Amino acid sequence: MALKIYNTLSRKKEEFRPLEEGRVNIYVCGPTVYDDAHLGHARTYVNFDTLVRYLRYLNYNVLYVQNITDVGHLTDDADAGEDKVIKRAKERKVHPMQLAETYTRRYFEDMDALKVQRPDISPRASGHIPEQIELTKALLNKEYAYEAGGSVYFSVEKFSDYGKLSSRRLEEQEKGARVETISEKRSPFDFALWKKAETEHILQWSSPWGKGYPGWHIECSAMSMKYLGETLDIHGGGLDNIFPHHENEIAQSEATTGKQFVKYWVHNGSLMVEGKKMSKSLGNFVTVREVLEKYNPEQLRFFILSAHYRSPLNYTKKAVADAAQGLQGLHEVMRNLRARISSARSSGLDQDFLAKAEKDKKSFLEAMDDDFNTAKAMGVLFQLGKSVNSYLDDQPEASRETLEKIDQIFSDLGGDILGIIPESFGTKHKVEVADEDLIKLLIDIRQEARATKNWGLADKIRGGLVGQGIILEDNPDRTIWKIER
Repeated sequence: MALKIYNTLSRKKEEFRPLEEGRVNIYVCGPTVYDDAHLGHARTYVNFDTLVRYLRYLNYNVLYVQNITDVGHLTDDADAGEDKVIKRAKERKVHPMQLAETYTRRYFEDMDALKVQRPDISPRASGHIPEQIELTKALLNKEYAYEAGGSVYFSVEKFSDYGKLSSRRLEEQEKGARVETISEKRSPFDFALWKKAETEHILQWSSPWGKGYPGWHIECSAMSMKYLGETLDIHGGGLDNIFPHHENEIAQSEATTGKQFVKYWVHNGSLMVEGKKMSKSLGNFVTVREVLEKYNPEQLRFFILSAHYRSPLNYTKKAVADAAQGLQGLHEVMRNLRARISSARSSGLDQDFLAKAEKDKKSFLEAMDDDFNTAKAMGVLFQLGKSVNSYLDDQPEASRETLEKIDQIFSDLGGDILGIIPESFGTKHKVEVADEDLIKLLIDIRQEARATKNWGLADKIRGGLVGQGIILEDNPDRTIWKIER
């Protein structure tokens, strides 16, 4: 079965055929670094990390570029409002680049914890101003852009294919539309390639049009084409990037080169928190760091991958707790398997069982080939886990070679591709007998907190115990605990 990818541009699954056989160039829009990474970031970058891992598993030579936005992203995601980095820097009374550097480091720390492999190239918008100026000049020369009041805007009506990604055709938007516009724009739908900087604007550069800074959209076009060429194999991001960001990227890039900008547009689905869109105003904004105080990184990663990347994902305490419990079961299989490997003595291969395991592996890969269906693939992995558990019970003298072959399948599928199985479990956490009374006391306090609906304290206790390798299982009549080794 050939790999098929759902292409947002065509709105259908297409067989994946890269521009160059054996090589894949992929660009994913990175974070705007003015705050800690949140759950939406976690979902996006875990999903695309899995996509890249799988392409590499299929022996593609992947060049993965993911940018860092540290200038030009305004608060309304278009051409009005304040620069998000500058606005937050003013609030914190620090230099914008200090703020950006701090949150860039914290972003990578969070992604490292989630086993998100770092991109091959992480270009920063502020480090590619010359490329953005040159791209803007090219659009002016081709008369797709115009200068007004020291800023430069892309003329949307000049690009006849505008709206082909989002299906928002210009003529449809104009019907009855009430769009606030900057007076110097020729059309309210035009977007900024370069913005004039007021004197007090702390992030500004010299340009042919005076002091200014780049528009948000031009940054990604300039950086992606610099490192991946004029046509990319895959461009990814969240659903909220489709319009206007990715639509504008297509317009300015294809107007410049006259070539198709991207072959396959890939977008992951929305993330909800307790059934509502995540928002600070609703009080349900959750950072990655906050989640990792309650659950370990593999559990959060497992929860994210338990849904197909294009499906909506609803973050609830119960959903993540259920995912954590499921992952715990899979890890128990691996612990038992590896313990048996270390003590196994007999030799030879159990071809019958290995044939069944290979069949499960084939089913796993078929699920991944079907638009990276991690939810279905993990179901197969659990099926394999149950079979292995039964095999270990039924075959106390199973050979080392057979067990190592089984372990390799788990390591390839659940480790290299999904990133939810550790290379080794070890005995990192060791609870002494003297600690048991303290654990029981904490459980009692947590029970009292739950009874009085003090969920914050209850979750904090659970998270603290998870951090020490102690897993709690809530039953109707009591809570039991076990050590995660």
